[in-house]
Amino acid sequence: MEEEIVELAVRSGMPRMTARVHVDLLLSEDGRRTAAELTRRLKVSPASVSVAVNFLVQQGYVRRERDPRRRRDIYVVDDEAWYHSVVISARLTLESARAAMTGAETVGLDTPVGQRMARCGAFLERITLDLVESADRWRTLLA
Repeated sequence: MEEEIVELAVRSGMPRMTARVHVDLLLSEDGRRTAAELTRRLKVSPASVSVAVNFLVQQGYVRRERDPRRRRDIYVVDDEAWYHSVVISARLTLESARAAMTGAETVGLDTPVGQRMARCGAFLERITLDLVESADRWRTLLA
């Protein structure tokens, strides 16, 4: 099962090492691991884990917590991570939509390029806002 989930993540565009780290966290009993645990379990370098975790944190799949007693980071995946990941992705898509609309105005809405960019921007904006609204509405399923 683990390898199937990794392959699905890779096919959707996630780097393989990142997918391995994410799946290991997802399938852990409490959804928590240190970098040392990930390195040992996956038999990879600390640098590989660091790159993968940074990507996962940036995309909202994982959060970083500090263990004050042992002065090390703990990486955590929880149910809210799915919500945050959707919102972060939507925010980036919304930026693209708005850039397309700005570009349309720059080249002129009366040109074929401007019209195409305006349609693309409007489409991306609408579906992204719908996605965020839906994520907000169904967020309670994660609780």
